[in-house]
Amino acid sequence: MFIVPLWLLAQESDQTDSSHIKYLSEITLVGRTNRSDLQQIPEIVGTSIYAGKKSSLLVLKNVEGNVTTNVMRQVMAKIPGIHIWENDGSGIQIGIATRGLSPNRSWEFNVRQNGYDISADPYGYPEAYYNPQLQAVQRIEVIRGHGALQYGSQFGGMINYILRDGSEFKKPFQVETQHTVGSFGLVNIYAGAGGQAGKWNYYGFFDRRQADGYRANSNYFTNAGFISLTYRPLKKLSSTLEIMRSHIRSQQPGGLHDSALVNDNRQSLRHRNFMDIEWSTMAWRSRWELNATSRMELKLFGLIGDRNSVGFLPAAGILVPDTINSATGAYSPRNVNIDRYRNWGGEWRWITDYAIKKSNNTLSIGIRRFTGYTNRLVTDGKGDTGVDYTLQIENNTWIRDIDFSSINYAMFAENVLRVGNRLLIIPGFRYEWLGGTASGQHTITNGNPIGLVPQEKQRGFFLGGIGVEYHFLTSLEGYANITEAYRPVLFADLSNPPGSDLIDPAIRDARGYNADIGVRGKIKNQLYIDASIYYLRYGNRIGSLLQEDMTGNRYNLRTNIGESVAKGIEFVAEYQGRLAKAQNTPWRWSQYISYSYNDARYGNFYFTRILNNQIIKENLKNNRVENAPRHTLRTGTSLLYKQIKLTGQLSHTSGSFSDANNTILPTSNAQNGWIPAYSIVDITLSAPIDKQWSLSMGVNNLLDEVYFTRRASGYPGPGAMPADGRSWFITLKNQL
Repeated sequence: MFIVPLWLLAQESDQTDSSHIKYLSEITLVGRTNRSDLQQIPEIVGTSIYAGKKSSLLVLKNVEGNVTTNVMRQVMAKIPGIHIWENDGSGIQIGIATRGLSPNRSWEFNVRQNGYDISADPYGYPEAYYNPQLQAVQRIEVIRGHGALQYGSQFGGMINYILRDGSEFKKPFQVETQHTVGSFGLVNIYAGAGGQAGKWNYYGFFDRRQADGYRANSNYFTNAGFISLTYRPLKKLSSTLEIMRSHIRSQQPGGLHDSALVNDNRQSLRHRNFMDIEWSTMAWRSRWELNATSRMELKLFGLIGDRNSVGFLPAAGILVPDTINSATGAYSPRNVNIDRYRNWGGEWRWITDYAIKKSNNTLSIGIRRFTGYTNRLVTDGKGDTGVDYTLQIENNTWIRDIDFSSINYAMFAENVLRVGNRLLIIPGFRYEWLGGTASGQHTITNGNPIGLVPQEKQRGFFLGGIGVEYHFLTSLEGYANITEAYRPVLFADLSNPPGSDLIDPAIRDARGYNADIGVRGKIKNQLYIDASIYYLRYGNRIGSLLQEDMTGNRYNLRTNIGESVAKGIEFVAEYQGRLAKAQNTPWRWSQYISYSYNDARYGNFYFTRILNNQIIKENLKNNRVENAPRHTLRTGTSLLYKQIKLTGQLSHTSGSFSDANNTILPTSNAQNGWIPAYSIVDITLSAPIDKQWSLSMGVNNLLDEVYFTRRASGYPGPGAMPADGRSWFITLKNQL
């Protein structure tokens, strides 16, 4: 399924007369002829402008792969340049990035659900601890570069999971179920219900997934529920209320040294480490079509989230075994960490068409307010000595108790100027006002609480950008854009240990820009291509430099330490055709290739080290950025006979460094060192049983490749994090 605005359908087929454009409501269409999961987003959808942007739309109904456990190398196979951390076979923690950025919990993306934020705090702690169940997702929007004007804080772009709302159902009540079983004790039950009746439509689901996991000590469960209720009192007015609740608990098997990983990648050196996440989102969305050319949308949203972890995490990492102390007869005390997130916000958008002579143009404006609060509690090794999940701590006393807050006001304006019949120019700007604070207790020394040095930072600034789109043919267009982007000073940059660390009072947000130029579209309605080159400058990167004061005392200074530049190529092509010339042949096939070349290097980028008891400052200029593979290739073939579909996919990712120093040999704790290249083969088969039942099955990592995609210094490691080996799944679907 995919979304298009009706005004697009009202245009003449050759798009040569803008006077015929009519701006009506968007509707949901069922794509029966195009079976591809990758679609091109129209120029305007709802109140959002996509013209001139690097954008992709994934239709989850057409994805061939294991969506039950969120195997993102399959789900996002046709989006070139997506780098994926695959250390979590449960699919709970999705880590993706692009253009040389870090995939750590997708924190370089602005992650949204139905258009609103779902990360912990996009301005202070942008990690995505929750991702929706893909069985409930209708489509995924991926916007890069130019999207910074509409969505704010991001260098990687914006990912928007759009959930089903029941509008595709035609009966008052319909039920669907999915039952999945697979390797390593995987069991999943997904039950959804929805329908339409008069002015109402609704959808809700419950999802339960559990497994023992590929590695030892990696069992998990997830429970999630969601309900969406939409009311249309008028034909041009709709309101939607939605509530989501998720609870996840997973045992963390920890990292390994490279040699141990090659010897047995299923082993685990940690059995007392757990993570528990409870996440609730609430939203109210209202859309109002003012007239044939104008509409507006209001979203109010909130988030209540708790991220809890307990585990044995000594500073030396995997070098220290987690064994019983012979002197005490017990295990060492564990660390207990709790983050509590309480956020709320609102966004209002308005879009309208207006005419200048014979040119029909489009203006979109919006405003936003966001408030986030995070309470961080840490024991620093004062937890219990047990082996099960518990949050008990010594003397019921937290060593660290810090409060963070963030506030954001923003406004944006973007305009589509149509010059003649083929050219679109899309200028725009965004104004951001940000505030952040940090305060509380940082530690306890000799029984006395030591407070954090209170921090407060406020600033406002403009982002500017411009995009261009030129239509060579009805279905083939060129696009280009350049847009400023930023990443705020995060909570971690505002919480320095008193006495040993200082924060530069002039520390600045990371600033830079994205630029794209490319061509995309369809050729003879069978070949889809999107080929582009990009340039990303990431300035004012934040880090720590060792300093020495006038009295000889040394301290770490948190400040801006340099910049990086990424440039490269992103290319995707997909061909769909018949295996015979006859129009009524039941045989079809498709072939796709998705490739990216990425050269991400540091410019002036400084770090300090101690040599002969002297502080040495060095420049890592021209070093390659960590976690930035040069080559990412995904290709696949699908063979379709009537409704039976067999798909094979190959995913190849070249090697990358894990630190800015470009360390090649693995360190003793395996936290730094080269990450070797890897190639993965997956196959899936789907077939209908009758009008109500269908079956899908597959094998992930068919050749049982032994590999890892990341090194971790803390959770969920530390050490090299093995990816899953060969596994299988079978899913039975039913819709009444």
